Amino acid sequence: MATPLVLQYAFRICFLTAAMWAAAAMPIWLCAYEGWIVIAPAYGGMNWHAHEMIFGYAALVICGFLFTAIPSWTNRPPVRGRPLAVLMVLWASGRTAMLLAEQIGPIAAAVIDLLFLVAILVIAGREIAAGKNWHNAPILVLVGLLTAANAWFHAAALMSLPVDMALRAAIGMLVVLITVIGGRLVPNFTRNWLVKRNVSQLPSPFGRLDATAIAAAVAGIVAWVIAPDGRITAAVAATAAALLALRLARWRGWSTWREPLLLVLHIGYGFVPIGFALLAAASIRPDLIPANVVTHAWTVGAVGTMTLAVMTRATLGHTGRALTATGATTAIYVAIVFAAVTRVVAPLTGDLMTSLLLLSGLSWTLAFGGFVAAYGPIVVTPRLEPAH
Repeated sequence: MATPLVLQYAFRICFLTAAMWAAAAMPIWLCAYEGWIVIAPAYGGMNWHAHEMIFGYAALVICGFLFTAIPSWTNRPPVRGRPLAVLMVLWASGRTAMLLAEQIGPIAAAVIDLLFLVAILVIAGREIAAGKNWHNAPILVLVGLLTAANAWFHAAALMSLPVDMALRAAIGMLVVLITVIGGRLVPNFTRNWLVKRNVSQLPSPFGRLDATAIAAAVAGIVAWVIAPDGRITAAVAATAAALLALRLARWRGWSTWREPLLLVLHIGYGFVPIGFALLAAASIRPDLIPANVVTHAWTVGAVGTMTLAVMTRATLGHTGRALTATGATTAIYVAIVFAAVTRVVAPLTGDLMTSLLLLSGLSWTLAFGGFVAAYGPIVVTPRLEPAH
């Protein structure tokens, strides 16, 4: 039996399903936020929302990215067919278990939910080992730490302890992933685009500044996870913000303003130093800058924008389409950036906060719903082959 098209490459099924879940989970949370429904009482609606955006949506995008990139890293055939279908079943089982934890019990829900990330580690580790591609093995460490953070979340919930530190650790892993992987993709894609246009001033190559910025980001995340308040965290976060902003400036993002497919990568990465700058401010004046401002600068801003940027670009490239943003794609980018900005400023606006929260959630839903509408037909049709 032939392998269904959507199971022939991970990006097809993973990106489409992740976008569908992101577009569906947000309205569910907004209804719970307004008190219209009750969701996941075993965890609490707020914790369910945070968990599903990280371990539901973002984890599936990571799965799609990893198993699309690994064949080019290892020169091995892609993970497809039955193994990919098993991964999707495990992911869907985790989402169902989280919603039905009250009925099946939190221990069963935790075990079912953890299976997806564990399976990613096992299969990705096997592929990297078989291809002897040890250069990219560190990404497995980050995925392993994300898995550990999910286990931590469940353990804390089972013992009726706060899950905040576990969620910060998980968000921190995503920020580090963007810092490291985005630090490869953004300047490389920008350089290739500028070279084709005979532009002489190109993004700076990886150097000491980049390594120092990454180290500062990791230190800032560790400080945030352990002690989100205080002057030490503020100092480390401010240093990371300055170094990462300087690193981003060296990639010449302003030169890409004519191509939204590239510009959005720079904007998405820009939310990483913005988050660190907000963390520095919140660590000193939590009365002025609430902690959730930092969280959403990184989750809605960096994670939401960067994942959509990668999903659109990878889908176009791997299906033989031109690497340029259509009007629909540009609208998706505008919606996700608007969602990020409004979500970050909402807690600072007093009486307008609830309205801006709802506006941000609507914009998020439109962004991912737009991806499903614009890119769904692409991922379920064969790759375009160049005319001879």
